Amino acid sequence: MALTKQEWLALEKKAFELRNLCLDTTFWAGSGHIGGGMSVMDMLTILYHKYLNIKKDDPNWEDRDRFILSKGHSGIAYAPVLCDFGYNDPEQLKTFNLTNSKMGIHLDSNKVVGVDASTGSLGHGLSIALGTALAARVLGKDYKTYCILGDGECDEGSNWEAAMSINAFHATNVISFVDRNKCMIDGRTEDVMPLEPFADKWRAFGFHVFDIDGHNMMELSDAIDYALGEPDAPVMIIANTIKGEGIDFMEDDYHWHYGAVDEAKYKEAKESLKKHYEKRIARVEKEAK
Repeated sequence: MALTKQEWLALEKKAFELRNLCLDTTFWAGSGHIGGGMSVMDMLTILYHKYLNIKKDDPNWEDRDRFILSKGHSGIAYAPVLCDFGYNDPEQLKTFNLTNSKMGIHLDSNKVVGVDASTGSLGHGLSIALGTALAARVLGKDYKTYCILGDGECDEGSNWEAAMSINAFHATNVISFVDRNKCMIDGRTEDVMPLEPFADKWRAFGFHVFDIDGHNMMELSDAIDYALGEPDAPVMIIANTIKGEGIDFMEDDYHWHYGAVDEAKYKEAKESLKKHYEKRIARVEKEAK
């Protein structure tokens, strides 16, 4: 069912708040993987505030949906989401990645409430997602497992082993995303290790592919709704995004895969996020029914 205008506006507001909190966390920490944090934030927002079947007062509820952030270096975005949701104390963000902090660059499932798997060694999240999905089948559970990969980590062969296995086991209870921002730590993905034709690769592994605007909440919602509707094949949502989305001086620049913001850049980024939010609200007003 399509998002209502009110839902869309609420998601945009929450994504704006979370992008600001991601920026704050980067500033407090001194540095972080902020570029990919900004590109993945719309996916995290719509999952945690629309789709994930989880309980705020019971993070270990056995029937909860599972979520695996395979691109674990985006903990700079994931930590604010988990704190804002109520699983962790937001004050912990002020010590993100500092000595003795519970929150490191890659979030530890033994230390951070709400994290279903410790990730960061790239290329393993999709396999973990398949494992949790098969566990649901064995246990007679109907929970879903959502997994977000980075496009750079798709250079890892283990992803394609997982893709082959997901199709072989007809694990349609795995709902997968790729944050396709086309940038990685050492350059453009197509310069480092070309991924295109990317959608066709996933189709060849038996997936139903959505190739969408990863910053459009309506398109994300439509794709997820399809994946939840008993599809005849596993679903891969290629979310075409922009590295550093919302911050003009970071956008589409692989140098911001990891970076620091001083006070001047922090203030500039805040203003940019505000203007960006206003543009997105205007789009909703124009496009929403």
